[in-house]
Amino acid sequence: MGEPARARDTPSGIPRWPQRYTVVALFFLGTALCYIDRISISVAIIPLARQFGYNSAAQGLVLSAVFWGYLWTQLVGGWMADRFGGHRVLAAGVAIWSLATFVTPLAAAAAFSALLAARVLLGLGEGVNFPSIHSLTARWTLPSERARVLSVNYSGMYVGTVAALSASPLIITSLGWPALFYISGALGAAWVVVWLYLAADRPETSSRIGAAELELIMSLRSAAPRAVRVPWAAIARERAVWAIVVAHFCSNFGFNILLLWLPTYLHHTFGVPLERVGGYSIIPWIVTFFTITFSGWVADALIARGLGVGTVRKSMQTAAFAIGAISLLAVPAAGSPAMAVALLTVAASANGISSAAFGVNHLDVAPTYAGILMGISNTIATIPGIIGVAATGLIVQATRSFSAVFILIAAFYGLGMFFYLRWASGEQMI
Repeated sequence: MGEPARARDTPSGIPRWPQRYTVVALFFLGTALCYIDRISISVAIIPLARQFGYNSAAQGLVLSAVFWGYLWTQLVGGWMADRFGGHRVLAAGVAIWSLATFVTPLAAAAAFSALLAARVLLGLGEGVNFPSIHSLTARWTLPSERARVLSVNYSGMYVGTVAALSASPLIITSLGWPALFYISGALGAAWVVVWLYLAADRPETSSRIGAAELELIMSLRSAAPRAVRVPWAAIARERAVWAIVVAHFCSNFGFNILLLWLPTYLHHTFGVPLERVGGYSIIPWIVTFFTITFSGWVADALIARGLGVGTVRKSMQTAAFAIGAISLLAVPAAGSPAMAVALLTVAASANGISSAAFGVNHLDVAPTYAGILMGISNTIATIPGIIGVAATGLIVQATRSFSAVFILIAAFYGLGMFFYLRWASGEQMI
């Protein structure tokens, strides 16, 4: 077969809208849908628990079940994306998690175990999302724009979170909680159709990219862009890899607990009613959206001005963990939902700075194996989602308070900051 027909460039040779922007925009929307489907349960769990009689421990199991599946497809998803391309891998993941979302109400009506199984299936599909996107970013984007691109993608987490927390109370009160899952599942199916039509695994296999843009990407891309043989031993020995893994683990420990328990915390601690809990809960994630986007631009600008990549990554990760920990330690003293949300907004948005630190560091350390490295770090970083989110329910049930939870998150942030400062690197090591 001949080379795919290329889209035409403008007379200047610069496309009006580069094809790589389309790919980035689509995987940003995919990440937003990923979090809509994941976060909707954090509001729906309130009427769902009331209907089926779930206590705090049972609610913790439901909220954490997504991570049981999420754990197992990270590494295989990253390897498949690096070896065969992220286009079809990502499409398959979105199709699976959208199906799981759509059948959630039916599963809940059938049995508690069926509900858990649907949430596990959701996690299995979502597990390939970030590894595939890291792999696609390494192949589709320029080195000078990668922090911005991944920050844009990470911001999709918060767009999806805000959309879920804003729309969920309205949909639940007007249509019932099952409608929440039917609507978001259908949106995922529509995304898959658009993605398969407009995107491609690599720029050189895309018929929509212009010749000038293709030449630009290929001239700046790594000389070995396809991961045929993975240097597992070198990856396991590299301290810079473990810096990413530890930081990712500690960051996710706090992120997942706040993400999934915040509505219940406000309802439990301050008696915020269901119709208002979404309005309070979206505030941290709206601010985090801007923080995470701004951080990527700042990181790329500092590097462009000559500051070392490693220095930029370490400085931003230190700020993320230090500010986040201090804010969380103050939350137990909050006397109102407004004060608690203000402190949690500082903590959540500070953690968003991590997107321009460990979040993009995979591409610094091993661009050829970026999907695999993301699969490794996100696999291990899924463990706090399983343990931390479920343990939060047990802690709250035992203590009738969230105070110990916030202190525990702050301790993990301190641990992550220590190891990232010691081990992280901005150089290509593998």
